[in-house]
Amino acid sequence: MLKIGVLGAGHLGKIHIRILLEHEDFALVGFYDPNKENAKKVAEEFELKAFDSIEELVDAVDAVDIVTPTLSHYDCAVTAIRQTKHIFIEKPITNTVEEARKLINLSEEAGVTVQVGHVERFNPAFTATKPYIKHPMFIETHRLAQFNPRGTDVSVVLDLMIHDLDIILSIVDSNVKRVSASGVAVVSDTPDIANARIEFDNGCVANLTTSRISLKNMRKTRIFQKDAYLSVDFLEKQSEVVRLSNVEGEPDPLSVTIDLPDGKGQKRIYFEKPDVESNNAIKDELTAFAQAINSKTTPAVSIHDGYNALDVAYQIIEKLEINRQNSII
Repeated sequence: MLKIGVLGAGHLGKIHIRILLEHEDFALVGFYDPNKENAKKVAEEFELKAFDSIEELVDAVDAVDIVTPTLSHYDCAVTAIRQTKHIFIEKPITNTVEEARKLINLSEEAGVTVQVGHVERFNPAFTATKPYIKHPMFIETHRLAQFNPRGTDVSVVLDLMIHDLDIILSIVDSNVKRVSASGVAVVSDTPDIANARIEFDNGCVANLTTSRISLKNMRKTRIFQKDAYLSVDFLEKQSEVVRLSNVEGEPDPLSVTIDLPDGKGQKRIYFEKPDVESNNAIKDELTAFAQAINSKTTPAVSIHDGYNALDVAYQIIEKLEINRQNSII
């Protein structure tokens, strides 16, 4: 078993601790949290050792699970990498693109495994739909959340939209050509509602809408490709696939068909609901992390994936800032 320690024992950190305590691939040695009062409570709740420093915890483990605020991701990761420890690091990978670039160089020099916590990759609705995704040409996402002060320390793009950026970049096999965006700051100093349009070299277009001041929660993605429409509901864990195929000969009278224009024949419509198996996505991503370490293979969500999502996120943030400055003028 891999000895692992958790950095950060806040809301998400405690979820990771709870899962790691029961995980068959890891032996949880302990955790570190700079808030001594919180560390004492968590240590008592889980009957787990609270280390006095990051360095002390890193010394005692094979791998580190970084679940601290984004601003500290880079420093925590560097401390672990310098002692050649494997790293699981929550999204976004770092606070800046430059920090992420440095981490790539450091981790490759040290030969350590780094996986980024883009948990939606392990959402069962997405994994059930992924085999049907071939060559998406238009993608539309809506990620709406009710207001929670816990996420306002970073832009809504880094807090919420980055989930969808990672999903989109994982299914579109093309480079980003152009990014445009607009947004509004309502209750915080940075945009709380944002819309972005990403154009890819292969012609695919993605339109993303994100809000952290919505009246209801929504996490839906719609994907359009040749002869198919796919819908993924990340919140309700449901998916739907609508496919078209050419009708050969006389159509089945019970099938659903559409007539093509100009007498070009007919297409049959197939409605499918992929089997979505219930899972614990955080446990699954930690399992994938362990497998990558043990097999010395590239993690399911690599450090380069984390970098790419962050890079596009900052392109969007830059466009939002330009639009804000223009509105002031």
